[in-house]
Amino acid sequence: MEQEMKYIYTVYRTGSFSEAAKELFLTQPALSIAVSKTEARIGMPLFDRSRRPLALTAAGEAYIEKYEAIRALEKDLEMQLNDLSGLKTGALRIGGSHYIISHILPPYLASFSEKYPGISLELAEAGADSLLAMLSDHAIDLTFNCEEDPEERFLRIPCFTDHILLAVPKSLGFPEQSACAALTGSDILAGRHLRRDCPTVSVSHFADLPFVILTPGNGLHDRALEVFAEADISPKIRLMAGQLTTCFHLCEAGLGASFVPDRLVKRADAGMLFFRIDSPHTVRHFDLVLPKNRYISNAVKAFTSHMTDAAPSPHPLIEAE
Repeated sequence: MEQEMKYIYTVYRTGSFSEAAKELFLTQPALSIAVSKTEARIGMPLFDRSRRPLALTAAGEAYIEKYEAIRALEKDLEMQLNDLSGLKTGALRIGGSHYIISHILPPYLASFSEKYPGISLELAEAGADSLLAMLSDHAIDLTFNCEEDPEERFLRIPCFTDHILLAVPKSLGFPEQSACAALTGSDILAGRHLRRDCPTVSVSHFADLPFVILTPGNGLHDRALEVFAEADISPKIRLMAGQLTTCFHLCEAGLGASFVPDRLVKRADAGMLFFRIDSPHTVRHFDLVLPKNRYISNAVKAFTSHMTDAAPSPHPLIEAE
């Protein structure tokens, strides 16, 4: 029973018998026979095979709904049993973007593992929308998000803030009217961009420069478009990339200006100058996101406390000295 449910759920999730068969290491005919046997026992089809990708029938929707409920109960039971060990055993599945996993989490993961060596950690890297779907599907235990959730589908705990700067390759130069606002890598590391007296400029000053931005589906892609719209400019997009670090390095190589988080600036001698742009979209408040109406394990609670208690200052603007 458990195996057949896994087969059917995989077909539903992939939308294809062939893709599901590859994932399950089965031949497509063998998978089709297994699903057909279940449908024969139920007395009705679970999938509308006339549609591509496959669509669920009414019976299929009921089947998947109950399977997901069973998986949630099994996960809750597993977490509650692990909790009886007093954080000596257990698992924690954390979802995040490449930026979060590579540039924010490492020190917290290291210190958490040192404090709770019996808790195994698993990381899942994906885009923001995919991560929220994974959280809903019990594929991960927690994630991070900086976008508003009008439907309030999840529990959200404020975690950290970053500030988006416009990075401009030194090789491209910059408009003379923006000279007073130019910041070096040393300035960013020193937090000068966070001071209230740090000047801001409009992105319209840079309208003649080529830009390197993130691909659609990334939150910062949408924010960049909002900033351009505010300034009423149509940017010259030279390149799009799927990762923030890729945009950062392409910018550093001189291919175009790019929007980058301040937390990516690690070197004083970065081959770029940075500008604080006059827009509310350049401040991102990240929440640690947990599922609602679900058992929260002690491992999740411990990591949440560890991350929020140990997190650096949320980087508010500071007064000039």
